[in-house]
Amino acid sequence: MSSADAPSPSASTPDAVLDAILKKTRDKAWLSFAPDELSTLLSAFSPALPVTTHTKGYLVLSAFCQRRRTELPKDDEAIPAICRAVEMPVVAAIADTDESEVLKGLTFLCALFDVDHPSATSIVLRDGFTEVIVDAFDFFPKSRRIHLAIAHLLGRAAGHKTSRALVSTDHKAWLENKSRQTQDAGLRAAAAVAMVKLARGASADAVEAGAAADPPAMEDAELARMMKSLVLDSAESSSVADAVEALAFMSSTPSVKDMLSKDSAFLSRLFSLIPRRKGAAIESLGDATSSPLYGTVIIISNISVYRPRLSAEEAQMAKLKRMAKAAKTSSESSTQPDDDPLDDDEHVKTRGERLVKGGVMEALTSAVRVSDSRAVHMLVGKAILSLVEDKSNRGKILQAGGAKALQTIIQEIVPAAKASDAGKTPQIDKEDFEPIQALAKLSITAAPVQVFGPNQGAIHDIIRPFSLMVIHPNSTLLQRFEAMMALTNLSSQSPEVADRIARADGLTNKVELLMLEDHALVRRAATELVCNLVAGSEEVFNKWGGEKNSSSKSKLQVLVALCDIDDTPTRLAASGALASLTASPDACASLAELQRERHRILPILGQLIDPSVVARPEADEGVDDDDTEELQTDPGLVHRGVVCVRNFFVGIQNKALQMEVASDANHAGLAHALVAVVKSCAQDTSSPLLRPAAETLKWLLEHGVELTV
Repeated sequence: MSSADAPSPSASTPDAVLDAILKKTRDKAWLSFAPDELSTLLSAFSPALPVTTHTKGYLVLSAFCQRRRTELPKDDEAIPAICRAVEMPVVAAIADTDESEVLKGLTFLCALFDVDHPSATSIVLRDGFTEVIVDAFDFFPKSRRIHLAIAHLLGRAAGHKTSRALVSTDHKAWLENKSRQTQDAGLRAAAAVAMVKLARGASADAVEAGAAADPPAMEDAELARMMKSLVLDSAESSSVADAVEALAFMSSTPSVKDMLSKDSAFLSRLFSLIPRRKGAAIESLGDATSSPLYGTVIIISNISVYRPRLSAEEAQMAKLKRMAKAAKTSSESSTQPDDDPLDDDEHVKTRGERLVKGGVMEALTSAVRVSDSRAVHMLVGKAILSLVEDKSNRGKILQAGGAKALQTIIQEIVPAAKASDAGKTPQIDKEDFEPIQALAKLSITAAPVQVFGPNQGAIHDIIRPFSLMVIHPNSTLLQRFEAMMALTNLSSQSPEVADRIARADGLTNKVELLMLEDHALVRRAATELVCNLVAGSEEVFNKWGGEKNSSSKSKLQVLVALCDIDDTPTRLAASGALASLTASPDACASLAELQRERHRILPILGQLIDPSVVARPEADEGVDDDDTEELQTDPGLVHRGVVCVRNFFVGIQNKALQMEVASDANHAGLAHALVAVVKSCAQDTSSPLLRPAAETLKWLLEHGVELTV
């Protein structure tokens, strides 16, 4: 055989075998492993092998489990099929007396828990498996590698309700002993992670069953301090990873998150665990949810998160649930985390300030760059949403690239629309709106160029996500409000942007409905968006009355009605839209028809100018003026009112209708109000009010109205 035909030295290495299996997974008919392939896969997670081999092992194992679950969608079929392929060699390896074989079985089972925990649970709950683990304690009393693998396996099992039964009293005693020893920091951390998961799981199980949970072996504060010291002092990466994982579980407790946030040295060390460039660290598929990066982002998110904003109905339901739990359990076990004063808004705000000061944004933006994990990205979005709640943080978040990181996350959630997507509402979960909401908050309080940079394409790309947050049934009323505010800010950027917003599927129809919303802030935001779109988009201008159409009259009536509510910002927006629309003769004709039908248009427009002078229609029906609530006014309303009235009068083409409107205006007291406006401009001849007010008075004079100076 020639040297060219000889196999390469690396042909039988674990990496080469795993690469060959990965190629096979592309074949739709692939369903099983050859004996040598299975042997290599079982060994792939050994701590002696490099991380690259672990990664390939996770990919192969995940592909196999996914293939089986695709072929057999039901658990009672898929789980046995997966177990049949691996159970016998795994159990045999763990029951062996050779250390390397036992280690192979334990580490593979840990990996299976990461990839498909129901199948791993099925294996560990088989008769006699608990005793096999106890035997391993006895056979290898001084093997650090075996003890570490057992601690990791017990930790994986403790994380799931169905497999917690594996962890016996003997196991718990062993874990507590290993968590208190100080000779081996890595084993200490792994044992502590398992204890934390057991304690959290047992507490959740007890609440679900309506029983009191057993007291934990170690207090949260003691465990947290132990894990914090490991993060600060341990030089072993696996120990740090385990400590971070434990803190990721524990940092949902208010006292722990407050303690962690106060330690600037710990925060600095924690943030440094996130690589600053892609390729600096390799995350395997299975390790994505237990790596230091993932755990670090969980801790950040937990420290910064606010209590959920509940509606009145949701708050009442939560209260009823607490009362029901209190009736079943003792007062100690029924205490709710939501009641902890350390989790009130002021404490959360302070913790967020500490995080931002400590450099959290550099860590979060790096996490988005270096990780492709959706779970990581969604947690980053959640954390930034909490941090931007405090307006004083927003400038620092923008400076650190927070907006760019959010845009990257949002592109994964809401990919670019295709022509075939027109009219379809994509499936978006409630949690998916958190990064969109965070970017909306930034877009409300900063200029578009500060948020999106000089690239106009970035602004165009964000219109669809913001629009979806307005129209999607899974978004909250607060999210719709903030999305409309953000779109209002963007719409002032250019007519092109306003046109793109106007053309967003379903947006303008939804905004029209929200203009009638009972909530004053939501109604205001919708009206302000319409005002900007009327001014910036010809399409919206024509739809709202710029051209005569079947719905323009009713839309104008809505705007006039919104000029008459007790909310100055909404009145400013509605009257601003009318000021633009009355430049069209068609809009003026529709308003004239409404005035003839309801006699409300001129009184309402007049009240924008001077509510104390213009009579309201109710006074004509015998209602005492002293009993009517007088609307407030301001210079912006006066200016808009004068422009609206001037445009309205000039825009009426029919002579007979002109005389009728002039008479109505005189009856409503408009002439007196306009004279007062002109007098107020005597000391300021450059006032923008002077010319339209004078032109309006001239029109009234020409149509038979006598002025009283």
